[in-house]
Formats: sequence, structure tokens, C-alpha cells
Amino acid sequence: MRANCSSSSACPANSSEEELPVGLEVHGNLELVFTVVTAVMMGLLMFSLGCSVEFRKLWSHIRRPWGIAVGLLCQFGLMPLTAYLLAISFSLKPAQAVAVLVMGCCPGGTISNIFTFWVDGDMDLSITMTTCSTVAALGMMPLCLYLYTLSWNLEQNLTIPYQNIGITLVCLTIPVAFGVYVNYRWPKQSKIILKIGAIVGGVLLLVVAVAGVVLAKGSWNSDITLLTISFIFPLIGHVTGFLLALLTHQSWQRCRTISLETGAQNIQMCVTMLQLSFTAKQLVQMLSFPLAYGLFQLLDGFLIVAAYKMYKRRLKNEHRKKNTRCEEGCHNKKSTSPKETGAFLEVNEEVTITSGPSMPMDLHATLEPTGHISSGT
Repeated sequence: MRANCSSSSACPANSSEEELPVGLEVHGNLELVFTVVTAVMMGLLMFSLGCSVEFRKLWSHIRRPWGIAVGLLCQFGLMPLTAYLLAISFSLKPAQAVAVLVMGCCPGGTISNIFTFWVDGDMDLSITMTTCSTVAALGMMPLCLYLYTLSWNLEQNLTIPYQNIGITLVCLTIPVAFGVYVNYRWPKQSKIILKIGAIVGGVLLLVVAVAGVVLAKGSWNSDITLLTISFIFPLIGHVTGFLLALLTHQSWQRCRTISLETGAQNIQMCVTMLQLSFTAKQLVQMLSFPLAYGLFQLLDGFLIVAAYKMYKRRLKNEHRKKNTRCEEGCHNKKSTSPKETGAFLEVNEEVTITSGPSMPMDLHATLEPTGHISSGT
């Protein structure tokens, strides 16, 4: 039997006639609170991150979309292929394999924008990539799912959550547009808003992590293979995204941005799509993967940020050591050979003084033989 659910009321996964398991009842009770809190905080966060975006740079990315093209290739080329290969390599059950593939076909999530800000990435490119991948998901998600599930013979059609994609676009573009306008009109105030947004982003990630632990409370006893895939999948996305950006000769700042955008997926969209497409009994085997993936992508993001901060601090320390050595060397030279230094400065002063008037004389000297030759001819 094949089902094609277009709304939550018509889908068997949301039907009131079917009794839901205890774990899914907990998910349903927390879903409203979690959605409202994350929506409000995400709107404030995207507004603050929009204050770091300059319209001139944003327009340059749109006019020359090389970085956007590389990001879309990673998002809808590498990630679905990686999901398909992982599902085949680990010989997953059909329901679990579909969950992994749906996650790979989802667009980038807004969490990548927070991590990009913390690693000094290209915020203009990050927000543009998130927006473009969400828009492209309207067509690329059905195409990728159709191509990779041709040989799987699914009993049910996969329903694309177009309404959820539209809501994501609205929640992303409107706050960012206001942030760009504030940065254009009041650049000083936008820096203060950006600092507050960084704190809001940290709180948001903490809320998401705690909620994920509560929601995935009963799923940690699931198949160890599925947990292994949820751990390595975002890592593969980060590494392959960075390598592809490096091969296409992107800057280091863009490489970090594309790497984070590739590995960070839209978890909420994946969960919504699974709920619209499958029954409650099937969801028991599926929902554990996106929840675990969300927790591991947060962990990977924090590890990347920590590694970058350590690397940045190391570079600063090396730069300070070089400056101190240079100052000590210059001081020693001045103390040991003041006469040589003075003579050198005197020579430079003479050169600067005599170079001005000698220029016309030299030009006259060089032009004079030419004049003789012309007069002779």
C-alpha cells in the first residue's frame, strides 16, 4: 500500500485513531514548547547575525556565486551521496536507511551560522548559502530522494514538507533583512547587537542540546550501528566540504564557512518529513537517528570552534614572540653600533636630499646627446 500524505491530518503518523507509543507521546508534549522557544530565539539570533552582514558583500556573492555554487554542490551532491553510501555500507534496515537518506537530502540548518560567526567565517556567504540551500530544497530534495530510492521499492511515498520549508525561509530572511538594514543605518549599534546575539546563540545551542537529550532519552539504547552513523556522518560532511572548497581555490575563510554549512543539516525539517511520510510504528525506528545526528553535529561544531580558538591563540602567541625578538634585536643593534646606524641614516638623508634636484640634471644630461644627434642630422 502506498500513501502520499500532504497534510498532518491526513497522515497516518499523526492520526488520532492509531495509538502512539510512550516515547512519541513525550515528543508530542514537548514539541510545542520546543518549537515556540526555538522559533523566538532563532528569530532574535538571525536578526543579530544579520547585523554582521554588509549589503555590498552580500550582493557580490550573488553577482559572483562561486562560493554559493560550491556550497550547493556539497549540500545536494556530497551529502545525499554520503548518506546513500553509509546506508549501503552498514546494511541498514529499510526504515533506518530512509531516515539517513532524508537527513542527507535536507538543506543546511541555521546552527551553521552561529558556528561560522564563532570561527570568524564569511557571514555573508554563510547566510546566503543557508537561504539558497533552503530555496533549492524545494526541487533538489524530491529529485535526490527519487534518484537514490529507485532501487529500494518503498511501500510509502516520501512527502516533502513544503510548508515547513516556507516557514524556514520566512524565519530566516525577514530577521536577516532587518539586521542588514540596522547595520547599514547604525553600524555602531549593530556591533552591540551582534555581541548580544552571540550570547543568545550560546543559550540557544544549550536549549537545543538539553531538549535533544530529553527527546532522545529512549533512543540511546537503539542500534549501535545507527548511532555510529549519526556520529561519523556530520564529520564526513565537514571534512568533504572543506576539501572541496580547498580544491576549488576558495579562501581559508570561505573553506571554514562551507565546511560548517555542509555538515550542519536542518534537523527539524528531517523530523517533519518523517512524521508526514510514515506511521507511528515506523517512526520508532527512525526518529532516533535525526535526534542523535543533531546532538553529534552540535558536539562536532563545538570541537571545531575550540580547535580554531586554540589555533588562533597559538598564532597570536607566535606573533608576539616574533615582535619581542624583533624589538630586542633592533635594540641590541642600536646599542652595539650607534655610529653605523647614524652613518646609515646620514647616507639616507643625503640620498633623499640630493635625489630631488639631481633628477632634472640627469634628464637634461640624457636628453642633451639626443639633441646633438638631431641637430647633426
